[in-house]
Amino acid sequence: MIKNYDDFCKELLKAGFSMGGGSNDGIFSVINWGWNEETPYETPIAWHTGNSDTDPWEWRMRVLNERDDIVYSKVFFRKSGYITREWYPYFLAARRGNRTFEEEYSNGKMSHLAKRIYEAVVAHGQLPLEEIKRAAGFSREDKSKFDGALTELQMRMYLTMCGQQQRVSLKGEEYGWPSTMFCTTEDFWANSDVFVEAAQLDERSAVNAITKQVIGLNPLATEKKITKFIKG
Repeated sequence: MIKNYDDFCKELLKAGFSMGGGSNDGIFSVINWGWNEETPYETPIAWHTGNSDTDPWEWRMRVLNERDDIVYSKVFFRKSGYITREWYPYFLAARRGNRTFEEEYSNGKMSHLAKRIYEAVVAHGQLPLEEIKRAAGFSREDKSKFDGALTELQMRMYLTMCGQQQRVSLKGEEYGWPSTMFCTTEDFWANSDVFVEAAQLDERSAVNAITKQVIGLNPLATEKKITKFIKG
């Protein structure tokens, strides 16, 4: 019975992963769009109210700003999703194994546009979206190409969202919506053994473990859908 942010975190930690929006996309979502209409119990949960305790839209940044055991990024079906600390090594093993970005790029698995973005983030550390565009040499006309390459990097688990930064004008005044921050997944998990644990898993066992967990959460999930969910 999810009635607030704390309830959401508890359920997410039990599940291990979840789609980020209100649709389960044939897999699983801790939350859903029609919460108040579809749930059999009363709850104050409502989307886009701005209430940090009861608005799921606010939770995506709260987990990044307040916790160190949950990732929120574009990781499933090129859409946003959550993965907990416990399950992140399994997705790493299933998608990139022990391969570095440089190895993947040399093997033709990553695009040149992704390389420009990745190198900009590595060179500067955490960067807000607009600064990544500038540092990587993207213009306004390149928006679709930039968005595609940035999603590619998140899906392959080389970059991840890591918070927000308020925009500030040259006069030092805050303006507009906050900008999403990105960093490498290695930096995000710098204080944990996530990558050590991932290196101890082979791809097949990781895929099998995630598959079992998905079926436990959603027995109706199809094999095709599960495979796409896991492999990206």
